[in-house]
Amino acid sequence: MKTLTIEMVHDVVCSWCPIGYANLQQALHNLDIEADIHFLPYELNSDMKPKGEAIDDHLERRYQWSQVKRREYRKHLLVVAKEAGVSMDFSKRTHYYNTNKAHRLMHWCEGYNRQQAMNELLIDAYFKRGLDISNTQVLLDLVEQLGLDRSQAEQALISDELTQQLLPKQERVQALGLTSVPAFILNEHTLISGSNSVEYFEQAILDLTKTIQPSLNTAN
Repeated sequence: MKTLTIEMVHDVVCSWCPIGYANLQQALHNLDIEADIHFLPYELNSDMKPKGEAIDDHLERRYQWSQVKRREYRKHLLVVAKEAGVSMDFSKRTHYYNTNKAHRLMHWCEGYNRQQAMNELLIDAYFKRGLDISNTQVLLDLVEQLGLDRSQAEQALISDELTQQLLPKQERVQALGLTSVPAFILNEHTLISGSNSVEYFEQAILDLTKTIQPSLNTAN
């Protein structure tokens, strides 16, 4: 049987992306529906400097947020993350980083059917452990965790091949006209923006499956 196809437009440092991902996964579990999940790249800070930028400094510079505004935003974010079962440790996660290399690695992992697993490792590495996911050695350590070849991944990351392969995905995302992430494309045509609640995802999936059952693998 065919499964539901979902493409998630995300950035590795996007605070709401792991929340949306977790809520989507819970909705699929609740509905007992299988999904073939893939990821499309969206760089929130494509011009980010090599060493990254402190999160507080970035929010103040880019959005002119005061310390009070930043504190309230973080408090709300952590509440929503906890509800979704997502761990974020801001004592360790102190910086935003350039994510181009991580997106290229995600694309490389897709060739081994390990893209979703790499996404989950990146979430743990960045949001829970605060690692610099722009650092090649950090990324290669994650490759080894997946049981993939470190040297092959390293060669891929220093070549231009992954950059060229990623272009069609980037162009597709640009054509969507998104101004924020996450976003989810169901069966190539239904676009859902935002992290959303488990219930929201459930209803969206049910609305879609009404038109395509019984081709989906659903519970009786």
